[in-house]
Formats: sequence, structure tokens, C-alpha cells
Amino acid sequence: MKKTSKIPAITYTIVGHDLAAHLFHVTVTVAAPSDTGQVFALPAWIPGSYMIREFSRNIVRIRAESDGEPVALTKLDKHSWQAAPLKNRAASLTLHYEVYAWDLSVRAAHLDRNHAFFNGTSVFLRVLGQEDTPHVVDILRPADAAAGTWRVATALPELKAKRYGYGTYVAANYDELIDHPVEQGDFALASFKAHGVPHDVVITGRVPNLDLARLCRDLKRICETQIALFEPKTKKAPMDRYVFMTMAVGDGYGGLEHRASTALICNRSDLPTTAAANGDIGDGYLQYLGLCSHEYFHTWNVKRIKPAAFAPYNLQVENYSPLLWLFEGFTSYYDDLMLVRSGLIAEPAYFKLLGKTIGSVLRGSGRTKQSVAESSFDAWGKYYRQDENAPNAIISYYTKGALIALALDLSIRAKTGGKQSLDDVMRTLWQRYGRDFYHGGGRGVTPAEVEALFDEISGGRFKPFFDKYIRGTEDVPLAKLLAPFGVKYADERKSSKPSLDANLGRDGNDCKLSVVHENGAAHLAGLSAGDLLVAVDGLRVTATNLEALLARYTVGSTVHVHAFRRDELMTFDVVLQGERVPGITLTPDPAAKKSAGPLRPSAAR
Repeated sequence: MKKTSKIPAITYTIVGHDLAAHLFHVTVTVAAPSDTGQVFALPAWIPGSYMIREFSRNIVRIRAESDGEPVALTKLDKHSWQAAPLKNRAASLTLHYEVYAWDLSVRAAHLDRNHAFFNGTSVFLRVLGQEDTPHVVDILRPADAAAGTWRVATALPELKAKRYGYGTYVAANYDELIDHPVEQGDFALASFKAHGVPHDVVITGRVPNLDLARLCRDLKRICETQIALFEPKTKKAPMDRYVFMTMAVGDGYGGLEHRASTALICNRSDLPTTAAANGDIGDGYLQYLGLCSHEYFHTWNVKRIKPAAFAPYNLQVENYSPLLWLFEGFTSYYDDLMLVRSGLIAEPAYFKLLGKTIGSVLRGSGRTKQSVAESSFDAWGKYYRQDENAPNAIISYYTKGALIALALDLSIRAKTGGKQSLDDVMRTLWQRYGRDFYHGGGRGVTPAEVEALFDEISGGRFKPFFDKYIRGTEDVPLAKLLAPFGVKYADERKSSKPSLDANLGRDGNDCKLSVVHENGAAHLAGLSAGDLLVAVDGLRVTATNLEALLARYTVGSTVHVHAFRRDELMTFDVVLQGERVPGITLTPDPAAKKSAGPLRPSAAR
């Protein structure tokens, strides 16, 4: 590398070059390339989504030039290129490349005549050795007439651009550059302030009668509740501005966190409408608010409070950590908790959501084979690459992690007589590891430090808890932990309801087994995921009538099932079992002695 007191900024341009072909044209110019041949690399994964995605596969063509002359470019591996050393050592080096963008998700890039969206990990080549210099990007308006009225939404700081406009934006380094997704289009836009900090709401896609005013009111309550959790005295948010970016589609769900924004995708029917007869929160809107709450909580928990393995990220290979149960699981615990604390839902609705989470964890036998620490570590190869056997083989660090958070919260409250709670753990993590992370004073937290913190906050000893429920596979004893707080835990599954104990899908109008649960009726009879059910005791099975057919039998009855496996017709004798899907209910018990004090999820400690 040239010896220089100050390396000039890395500069990019990006434009939707061919909307119909879904191609972005990108350039990156390096003012002071390496004397030995500058190396470039595109990330193999995006932080927050723990799977190697090989974004470089979408680079359609690439070339290099300097002083108007071509420069040889050698591909080193699946995501890296090296330019030949320049003859003119004072010259700059520019790469031109096209990126195919047809992934309608929150993780990559998408471009058509309706909008443009990209994450930096999908489009911006990293200049190895110069990641800590300023990175400037000029976002250009596509020449296509369809983009004539488009605006730009991003949390990237403006350099020579107006807010929501095309122009030049800047990041302090490469890590910041790729942590601000960009949306372009004719989107709906609204803003609100949460404890003085501007928050923008961007909705792309057709949503008739969208009630943006209500959405802003509800999000404001969630955001202010979360800010106050981490900074109860100052109410200071960790960012100067925040952007919620949502793509509304016919059928979709997902979110990805960033340091000052989030990219979301949802069903358009989940968004609030001005035509609503009352202010009730339907299931779809409740799910959307929970998603927003989850991603916003990540602003603290994982974007700034990080596991040591992510500080810094290695974007070319897997980054293994046994702590995702804390960073995703705890976030999953708090996302619904913030809804009730902010007053958007009542405590019975919260207990209903919690009961569903408990039931989903107890449903699969994989929880007895994989701990959440192992699930966290294996996320790259198992959780993000699930198949039809996943419920029988793995446990979700999201859902069981949320139950562990609840159990730890209850345990700390019980040990301290209500003087301390999980909130105190989160605030301490924030103060020690997160608050100064982007200001030169933060670092990642290790598993040993996490475990020691629970002992410190509670004055107890949590090693047995970690051994059993985090490093081990035992079910968290929630009934026992909830009882001292006057909350009744009950499993109200309908055991008399005959069942195959399999998840059902459909293939056209046919009924297809998508998951066969271990030791269930279908499994014991020899049926497998992917089998197409044809008939039960000679009566045709369709995509919608299996439950009605089985309802004519009693538990323990044997039925003859015909099914296609691939193109072969097979016959199975199935002994029907009782319903094995947990039906968990949580209700306040007025008669119970609340020896640990009242549990009020609607109020912080």
C-alpha cells in the first residue's frame, strides 16, 4: 500500500441501469490502489441473516480501468478479484460492474419498474485494506421514464443530496456503508419523533386506504418505550434518525435490522387501514407491529451490543457464536413485551402471544436433541437451512431463546424480591458493551461475561440454569417459575381429537405431508414428508377435508391410508393418536399466593 498520511475516500456510483433486466450498474473508484495490485471482495453474507449467500454470483460482468485504459482483473475465488498493479502509481483505479437484482427479500437487492432496493452487501465491492476510510456513494436516478418521480429513502448521511433525493451520500467506513439499505420508488412517507429523534416510515407497494397516521402513533409508542428501557434517565436514542422501510406484497413476511433503519416485508393486508371500523388491532397488524418492535430492539441488541465473534464481522466466511439465543431470543422476548408495556395490547393478549411461543417450542422433538447454545452456533448450517425434518432435529434460538429470557426474568425477580429484573441485565450490557460501540469504546461480549452478569445482577448463581436450559436441552420449567407470581400455566390440548401428527401442505387441491413429527401416528405407520395423501378408508382426501374425515374416528382407531410417494401408490395402516399440539394458556390466578410479587408485563420494573 502507498505510504500516505491520509488515504482519499473510496467513491461509488450506483444506478438502476436496466429496470426490465433488473440490473444495477455500479462503479467503485480507488484513488490510492495498492502498489501490488488492489484486491476487491463482495461479502458472502449479510449481518443479521446467518447464512452464506454468495452475493457475488449476481455480478453479471466486471471490468477495471485506469486513465481510460483497461486494467487486467483476475478472479481469486468466488467473491474476490485482484487488479494488476498500475504502471502510473499516481493514477486511480475504477471498477465497472453490473449486479443482477431480482431477490424480493430484505437481505439482498431488487430492481424493476416499480422500485429499487439494495443492501450494500449485495452491490458494493469492498476495497481490501481501505475499509476504514470514508466511503462516498452517488445514487443516480435511473434513465427509465418509470423512475421519473422516484424518491430515495435511506438512513445514510447526506453529503450532496437533499433528504429523500438522489445525490451523494457518505459513510465513515465500509461497515457503515453496508449498514444502511436504500429504497427508491414512489413510496408512501410519514414521520414522527420518538423522544425528539426523527423517525421516518416508508411504505412501498400498493396499499389502499393506508392509515399512516395510526401507524406512526403506534410505532412512536413502541420506540419511546424501548428508548426508555435502555436510557431511563436521559431518554437518549442511539441514533440521530431512524427509518422503517416496508415492502408491502400479497404474501410475505420478514425483517432485517440495521444500525439506524430496518428493512421489512409484509402482507399489505397486515397494514392498518383508514376504513377500519374501530381501533382494534387485528392479528395481521399485531404481527406487523411485533416485527417492527423486534427489529427496532436490535438497534441496541446485536447492532451495538454484540457477541465477541461479531466484533468485527468477517464478511467472507461464517462467524460462529453460541450466543444467538441472547441476541435473537431476548429480542423475541422483548418484541411482544414492548407491545404491552407501550399500551398497544392488554395483558391477556400478551399472555396469548406468550402461550403460542411456548406451544411452538414444545411442538418439536428437536428441542430434546439440540441446545440453544448449539442452535446458535449451528445457525449457518442448520437453522438457516431447514428441511422437512427440522422440527425433529433442531430447536429455534428465537423461540426457546425467548422462553429462556422469560425464565431468567422471572428468576431474577424472584431472587431479588422484585428489585432487579432482566431489564437491568440489558441496561448493563448496553452501558458496558453497546453504548460506545460506534464511538471507539465498545467491544463484543463473551459467553463467560454474559453468564457472570446474571450472577452479578441477581446476587445468585446461574451456572445450573445455563447448564440445564442453555447448554443443555431440558425444558424450561415455566409453570413452576410463573406460579409464585400468580400466573396459572395450563396445557389444554385436545387429546381426544384424532390426528396423524403431521403438518399439512397442499399440492394444487391435494393434501401433502410437509412435516412428519417423530413418534406420531404418521411416522409410526411409515408415512413420510412429501407423501401425497389420496384416500382414508377409501374416501378421497383433498387439501381441505382431512380433519373432517378423521373426526369420524376415535383415538386408537386404525385407518387405511393410500398415498403417492413420488409416482408410486402405497398403502399404510395408521393408528390414530390424540392431538399432540400443545395448547398453552396463561391466566392470572386470583386465588394464588403471589410469594414473589405480582407479575405485570405492562410495567417496567
